[in-house]
Amino acid sequence: MIALKETPQVATMTIDQVPVEFTEGETIYEVAQRAKKDIPTLCYDPRLEAFGACRLCVVEVEGIHNPVASCTTQATPGMVVRTKTAAIEKYRKTLLELVVSENRQLEVDPLRGYASQELTNLTVQYDARTGRFQGRQSGTSNKNDENPFILRDYDNCISCYRCVRVCAEQEGDHAINVKNRGFHTQIITEFDSDLRDSSCTFCGQCVQTCPTGALADRKAIRAEGESGEVQKTRSICPYCGVGCSVDILTKNEKIVGVQPAMDGPANEGALCIKGQFAFDFVQHADRLKKPLIRREDGELHECEWEEALDFAAEGFRQVREKHGRRAVYGVASGRAPHEAAYTMQKFIRAGFGTNQIDNCSRA
Repeated sequence: MIALKETPQVATMTIDQVPVEFTEGETIYEVAQRAKKDIPTLCYDPRLEAFGACRLCVVEVEGIHNPVASCTTQATPGMVVRTKTAAIEKYRKTLLELVVSENRQLEVDPLRGYASQELTNLTVQYDARTGRFQGRQSGTSNKNDENPFILRDYDNCISCYRCVRVCAEQEGDHAINVKNRGFHTQIITEFDSDLRDSSCTFCGQCVQTCPTGALADRKAIRAEGESGEVQKTRSICPYCGVGCSVDILTKNEKIVGVQPAMDGPANEGALCIKGQFAFDFVQHADRLKKPLIRREDGELHECEWEEALDFAAEGFRQVREKHGRRAVYGVASGRAPHEAAYTMQKFIRAGFGTNQIDNCSRA
């Protein structure tokens, strides 16, 4: 017998006096988001298990004495929720003032990462004073980490642990973790070493989920301070056949960084090290703009495409006649589209009658 999957039960709750339908297993926060209710949060990332650490998402629930974290509280039939009372807004403002009082820098460049403006924007929204609870601070920047991709500026860390969780839950790398508690809390690698000596794959997920810019794209922030507006252009990563959606960051018509598209159907905010950081070739001074042919003088000379293709075809013909069909081996480019990859394998298999074809699509 085939077991039929049970259809989730649909029920109704009330959010800010508006009836809202939900399905079994949804949290108050998820239902409120779908109902277009603005509930602030700093530790929440829809790709991760709800954590309930920042407490900014608290709401009032009728029949419960204290406010509850909406991201970890499941919705129940008949529940009556208030998301923005005077008491709740005062509570959120106080929490924000506690957070920003120990944060070294609120104004960080958006080039630091996708979510780097979240704390800054909430501080402005709630007019949270930055010095009300000024005192001890937690988190110490790791200035000795010389990896070329990720800046570990932990003086801006608010211990939301989104970086640790995305590394574990999304990537499965467990390259970073949390050490100590209270004001001694610190994000570290195993044995507190350089990221290059850890299991980090430099996917950049931790950078893009950080809400304060404590983790930053080291390559992108090279453009900090340069004049000009940052433009985002949606595109597809050219490195393999997965088809990850990316937002290319440009300033003055120059690529300064790449961010994963959180709504990308193939990647949902994930990228590999090549998709995230390997964009310098686009505008490199040594990048070829025309094909080259080595002529009789032994030097490479620029030529037109028709001449280059004829030259290559003649070379293949000579190799086959002199050494046989197995003397040719094909390696397809991971930057090429599917159609080019298909043509490449057809060229080797049908053109030379061998299966000597591979690709370079490995991250």
